Amino acid sequence: MFSLSLIEHTLRLPPHLLGLSLEKAVRHELEGLFLDKVIAKLGLCVSVYDIRSINGGFIFPGDGAPTYTVRCRLIMFRPFVGEIIDAKLKDYDENSLRLSLGFFDDICIPPHLLPTPSHFWPDPENGNRRRWVWEYQTDDENQTSGSMFAIDEIGATIRFKVQSISYPSIPLEQPNSSKPFAPMVVTGSIDNDGLGPLSWWE
Repeated sequence: MFSLSLIEHTLRLPPHLLGLSLEKAVRHELEGLFLDKVIAKLGLCVSVYDIRSINGGFIFPGDGAPTYTVRCRLIMFRPFVGEIIDAKLKDYDENSLRLSLGFFDDICIPPHLLPTPSHFWPDPENGNRRRWVWEYQTDDENQTSGSMFAIDEIGATIRFKVQSISYPSIPLEQPNSSKPFAPMVVTGSIDNDGLGPLSWWE
């Protein structure tokens, strides 16, 4: 789920940080630049792990701040395809389940990756509010019986398998009614034994 990524970055150090030691000042700027930011193909930065080298310190004409070339390692959240992860159900509609890890919310489970067959049905005990229901079928001595397993408890722990990770391009225009742009999206599946709400398997 987490990995170390070595990057090289050209960093301008603002004059108000020059009272700190060089490493503390550089770390402060790196954290401001990268923490909680997505770097395409690398993932979401959760921490600056260490600084490997700081070179330069050149002051360019007309500028009052030194510029350094910094090599550092970042701790990145980047799950791998096939990884099994537990997350919380944040929201759902007819298009997907949306899960959260607390520090990362852009996890979706589309309908075709729910257990088969699943339906988005109204719940008569909850004002007909629609919810996802897995219609589980069993064959017992040539008799077919079924059970209904709902996915509707916000905050419930759901175990999913990572299917893909995408880094969408930043849209040039975005309607006011659209959801906030997600620079990294994890698509998961719960269509297998042991996956889905943990309450199913207790």
